[in-house]
Amino acid sequence: MHNTFLTGRNAVVTGGTRGIGFAIAEALAGAGAAVAICGRSQAGVDHAVRQLTKPPARKVVGKIADVRSSTEVADLFAFVDRELGGVDILVNNAGVGIFKSTADLSIAEWQMTLETNLSGVFYCCREALGRLKNRGGGYIINISSLAGKNAFAGGAAYNASKFGLNGFSEAMMLDHRYDNVRVTHIMPGSVDTEFSPGSAKTDWKISPEDVAEIALAVLRMPERTLVSRVEVRPSRPRK
Repeated sequence: MHNTFLTGRNAVVTGGTRGIGFAIAEALAGAGAAVAICGRSQAGVDHAVRQLTKPPARKVVGKIADVRSSTEVADLFAFVDRELGGVDILVNNAGVGIFKSTADLSIAEWQMTLETNLSGVFYCCREALGRLKNRGGGYIINISSLAGKNAFAGGAAYNASKFGLNGFSEAMMLDHRYDNVRVTHIMPGSVDTEFSPGSAKTDWKISPEDVAEIALAVLRMPERTLVSRVEVRPSRPRK
């Protein structure tokens, strides 16, 4: 049903070189969108673009960008303007996870987590919002986490960033709903990626492709309807 419903739309996916971001970029491209991805490694961006453009007739471009830098984010969106001609969909996926007790967190680790997971989303949204309004509207999807509502030991920085991201997403939705800009934040639980050090592949976790299907589902909704928040959990978590 959704194999071509995004034809003619342009999408930006941050952190699109692997994991959830790669799966979402692949799903958007498969649904007909032209897609731009970014990552912090040129080699990672180049590899992901090669993988994403393997199926015929897919338009995927990539640029190195660290979302912690507002200048690099501005450069990313200028690149998207040149390469795709504008943006209709923004997926803020880039994120980091550093899991230590509060006393053990360094200032640099705190800053990296908050600047990537929260400030980076603001920089991208700030660049996107004016562009979306000029094109008559669009969609912003923020990839958050159940850690944005459930605190856990060792999660001080990560919890703070995701609690903040949820609040930011809800306020932005209220700010811009009458500009025809819809905002959704997706809050997965345990996802089967290499997101955090020491994480092991397990078959009980959510698949990145499952999160990508949710992104497609919210984009498929009629314009009169907004799915503002999605909570996602493994069906049968480890006991």
